[in-house]
Amino acid sequence: MKSSQLPNTEYAPYYAPYIEALDDVNLIEELEICLHEFIKFVQNIPMDKFDYRYAEGKWTIKEIIQHLIDTERVFSYRALRISRNDKTPLPGFDENEYVENTNANERGLQVLLTELAVVRQSTLALFKSFSEEQLTRVGVASNCSVSVRAIGFIVIGHQKHHQKVFQERYL
Repeated sequence: MKSSQLPNTEYAPYYAPYIEALDDVNLIEELEICLHEFIKFVQNIPMDKFDYRYAEGKWTIKEIIQHLIDTERVFSYRALRISRNDKTPLPGFDENEYVENTNANERGLQVLLTELAVVRQSTLALFKSFSEEQLTRVGVASNCSVSVRAIGFIVIGHQKHHQKVFQERYL
C-alpha cells in the first residue's frame, strides 16, 4: 500500500499534514527505512542540544523522542484494536501530560533510541501481520474515524514531522 492510495476520508483532517508530507511511500518499507534515517539523524546531533529547549515550555529533543515512543505505542494499540474489528471508540490521550510524566531527560540518548527501535520492530511485526482487509478496517479514535493503514502512515508522518522540527528549531 502506497501513501498516495490512502483516501483522506480514512483519517482526521488534523493528520493531513503528516500524510501529505510523505512522498509516495510504501507503508511497510517506510516504517522500516524512516526509523534508520531518524536514528542516524539523531546520532549526528551535537550532545549539548539534547536537553535544549528553543522556547519556554517547549520539549527537549529527549522528550520528543520519548513522545515518539509513547505515541507509536498508543497508535499501534489503536491499529490492533481496529484490525480485530473492535468497534469500541478509543479515547485520545494528552501528549503534554504524557511528556510531563516521563523521565526522558534523565535517560541516556542511546537507551531512548534503542527503545524507539524496539517499539518500531513491534509496530512493523504488527503491520506485517495484517491482511489487506484488516488494513482497510475503520474504527474511531479520539472521536474521529481512522483506518488501520492510515494509522501506519500517521506514525511515519509524525516521526518525520518531529525530525523537521529538530532541523528547524533545535539545530
